[in-house]
Amino acid sequence: MKAAIHDASARQHSGGPSPVRGRGGHRNDRARKPVLVEVEVAGLLDRSTQELRLVWRQRHRAGPPAGLSRDLLIRALAYDLQERTHGGASAALRRRLRRLAEASEKGALAVDRGVVLKAGTTLVRQWRGHTHTVLVQKDGFEHEGQRYRSLTVIAERITGAHWSGPRFFGLTKQARASLPAETRQ
Repeated sequence: MKAAIHDASARQHSGGPSPVRGRGGHRNDRARKPVLVEVEVAGLLDRSTQELRLVWRQRHRAGPPAGLSRDLLIRALAYDLQERTHGGASAALRRRLRRLAEASEKGALAVDRGVVLKAGTTLVRQWRGHTHTVLVQKDGFEHEGQRYRSLTVIAERITGAHWSGPRFFGLTKQARASLPAETRQ
């Protein structure tokens, strides 16, 4: 017969109480919380506009922005409830979104972390004896006279298999590292 194990990891795996504050020992605690949020979000639809404004004031300690429609008020409150339950966007995602927004304002496309392509840039890739040229447009890419929203779709069309477009065209750090030394810049 095995001796009883009295450490925290054993209790956590068995569903017992956790020594870590704020973490319940019941497996169903995690399942219940999202369900309660769904019920709360659904309940927003049944509230009057005045009640929704009151909920906003309680959560944000200020009134909702002037001119905010009832629909947007409900959506904003629902997002807030979900964010508080499931957590918000990670710092990495917020940085990525900021970079995309900045690139968009400059009329460029942000393809990969740190890689921003300006309209008019030409990407060239040789594949199975054929040279493929892609022209970067303000709102997408042009390949063989057709417009595309992403490089990945173009890479898939060229190869017949799923490829990361930025990687296929050598725009990622990983793809650049695999290039011969004389072609790297």
